[in-house]
Amino acid sequence: MIHLADDTMNRIARVVYDRHFELDPKLHTEYDDRRKRLMYEDILYNLSYLDTALKVNDDKIFVSYSVWVYELLCHLMKDLNGDRIKDQMVLHYKILHDVLQEKLPEAEAQAACQCLQKAMAATESQAIQFHVSDRFSSGPYAPIRKNYLNCIFNNDTDGALQVVADAEQSGIPIDDILVEILQEVMHEIGHLWHQNKIKIEQEHYCTAVTQVAMSQFHSTIFSKPRNGYKILTCGVGSELHEMGIRMVSDVFENNGWDSIFLGTVDSGDFVMHAIKENRPDLVGISVTMPQYLSVCQDIVSEIRQKYPDLKIAVGGWAFQLTNELWKQWGVDVKVENAAELVSWADQHIIKGSGSS
Repeated sequence: MIHLADDTMNRIARVVYDRHFELDPKLHTEYDDRRKRLMYEDILYNLSYLDTALKVNDDKIFVSYSVWVYELLCHLMKDLNGDRIKDQMVLHYKILHDVLQEKLPEAEAQAACQCLQKAMAATESQAIQFHVSDRFSSGPYAPIRKNYLNCIFNNDTDGALQVVADAEQSGIPIDDILVEILQEVMHEIGHLWHQNKIKIEQEHYCTAVTQVAMSQFHSTIFSKPRNGYKILTCGVGSELHEMGIRMVSDVFENNGWDSIFLGTVDSGDFVMHAIKENRPDLVGISVTMPQYLSVCQDIVSEIRQKYPDLKIAVGGWAFQLTNELWKQWGVDVKVENAAELVSWADQHIIKGSGSS
């Protein structure tokens, strides 16, 4: 595996950047100063993803990322067609391939080059068939999701909150509102932002409104009888993607558990201290950005060493980009959402302990 220090990454990025302009002179006319600056930043970002994929020995992370980058650039650079963007990306990966062969030891270069070859093939394939998810418009709660999203797009906070209140009054279970409605809306918002169909301000606004919507249930959730079990939850990384794991805590509280929600962490120290202080029955860890998978791996390893019998669950968007990486870590379960984890915990922790 490789581990690129910041200065090494910058040197490689500069070589890749200069060589790309040498081999593709049309970039000089297609890219203004802003695009040129962003291109260099993107090269650094690409290297960080490649570094992470190789560090945890899962090249699907970078291959999935390469597809996402292609889709994003198609939406951002509408003056260029998909084939032109595809050609730029494939050339970029070829240049990275050659530069890393020059700069890295043979074994590390070989691993990087195999990953880059898969990224080239995935980009070529994606240019032929552009996939768009339809999960948002499926299922019985699709109309409610659409109403909520329309309110968000019209900056109608009161309307959005009323949609959620009406859903509860109609008899929809709180778990379903949190997981099947609000979480699905947030998933779609992220998808739309990745496609550059909405601005980052709208994503932040939706997150803020959804946090308020979730808080409407707290008086009901926290007044329910407790079952004597505890879950400790956290997200991993310095980013503020904690909505999903916050929903996990709320759903567990709604099902009688006590939750210890740590927010996002960037190392295992805080987690280990919280485990020692609270003695939970289950630890739930979420990772949104793939760059933090190796941090999550370190935290899981530390928990396993000190608390070998403690149940560990993982989830989050980052794990969807891996080849079942969690199976190598000794975690007990990987789930898509809070409802799945509650069901798993009921079967393997509550019933497994002999409680009624």
